[in-house]
Amino acid sequence: MGNTLLDVKKLANYINGEWVEGTNFTAVTNPATGEEVVQVPLSEESTVDEAVKIAKKAQKEWALTPAPQRAEVLYEVGNIMKERKEHLAQLLTLENGKVLEEARGEVQEGIDMAYYMAGEGRRLFGQTTNAELKDKFAMSVRAPIGVVGIITPWNFPIAIATWKSFPAIVAGNAVVWKPATETPIMAYELAKIYEDAGLPKGIINVVFGSGGTVGDAMVHHPDIRVISFTGSNETGSHIAAECGRQLKKVSLEMGGKNAVIVMDDADLDLAVEGILWSAFGTSGQRCTACSRVIVHEDVKEELEKRLQTEMEKLSIGNGLHDGVKVGPIINDAGMEKIKKYIGIGKEEGAKLLAGGHVLTEGDLANGNYFAPTLFTDATSEMRIAQEEIFGPVVSLIPVKSFEEAIEVNNSVTYGLSSSIFTKDVNRVFKAQRDLDTGIVYVNAGTTGAEIHLPFGGTKGTGNGHRDSGVQALDVFTEWKAVYVDYSGKLQRAQIDVE
Repeated sequence: MGNTLLDVKKLANYINGEWVEGTNFTAVTNPATGEEVVQVPLSEESTVDEAVKIAKKAQKEWALTPAPQRAEVLYEVGNIMKERKEHLAQLLTLENGKVLEEARGEVQEGIDMAYYMAGEGRRLFGQTTNAELKDKFAMSVRAPIGVVGIITPWNFPIAIATWKSFPAIVAGNAVVWKPATETPIMAYELAKIYEDAGLPKGIINVVFGSGGTVGDAMVHHPDIRVISFTGSNETGSHIAAECGRQLKKVSLEMGGKNAVIVMDDADLDLAVEGILWSAFGTSGQRCTACSRVIVHEDVKEELEKRLQTEMEKLSIGNGLHDGVKVGPIINDAGMEKIKKYIGIGKEEGAKLLAGGHVLTEGDLANGNYFAPTLFTDATSEMRIAQEEIFGPVVSLIPVKSFEEAIEVNNSVTYGLSSSIFTKDVNRVFKAQRDLDTGIVYVNAGTTGAEIHLPFGGTKGTGNGHRDSGVQALDVFTEWKAVYVDYSGKLQRAQIDVE
């Protein structure tokens, strides 16, 4: 395999603090080279049952551990991640393909999340309030739920796992985690970090396998009371329906069709930088990627010229190589989807200005590389302007006014991230009020969320919950109202209120 970064050739599930060998395996390949990196188990439903059984038992003791002590483990997790940052980043690029500087940023996001959620171990605030009756005390507290299931995607294989597992653990829950089979190495490494940080056995359990088997078993398991999922809308909708039948709590973070609005007074150089980073970083394989540019007609032609000029300078290749800015697409299915949408865009009448083809020359021949692509003269009704492509494809949509730009932005079924470039403070405040997305950027691209703010979106992007920020605790805790009556007599709430 030619891989010296990883210390094993076959991964194993991590259950009750032990590495449990699998029986059936599939190959994980480096999307930059097509080379096999490692073998990952394809586990059965019985493995999920075993992991949940262990987690349920371990959680009872963990919930009784004072939250500040639970937090100490996360502080140590953050310290170890910091020490291993470069090694983790290189492994991340090896399995995922994103360029090394982005991989380093993703690992840093996990480090930040560890320290942030460790801080919550000394907060986890509830509320005290006045009671209606004399000699009575009223308060609300957060309580852990029990065993939580997290299902994470391949495009941010460590950051999203930390968004979900850290708040779950500091709140007193145990976790069963199904990582994406395309990127299992980050799960292997994070499990080792948890172990080295002193997390008790059974609190984190990693079960590798397919969504159809392992994910489905988690969704239907009666002892998993929360499912936190990041992935496609199709799968998320199915999970929501299945969890709804069981009255099981579910948190969904799904797709996006994010737009950068460029007004006629925008700093065009800054806007071009923001668009390039948002559209072509991670080869457009982000739920927050910019796939639409809503541009005022007065600056449309100038913006097109500047974008084409800068796109030609983008270096494409193996993310482990210095200077590369755009890496590969994750797999063949991703490549086929992008090619399909290039055809759709042409059929719909959008004008292809750049890219639109697979790259196969030289060192790119064995990997999954697609040229950064720019369409113009798109309309908001076109499928390329409505549907998530998940690749390095961006479409320019001309508009005549600020009001039209807001309307076009909000015309899609998703509501994750949006951006506006303008120097007009009045437009800025109207935009942050009127853009129907969970994240709004001003004079920046559509990516770059910070871990201490809630991450998620409106409409088809999710179901109202948020990853990251203190709001993530709402997913992994239940609110418990507590009344203490020290009157020495039975008081009947509203009945005895005079």
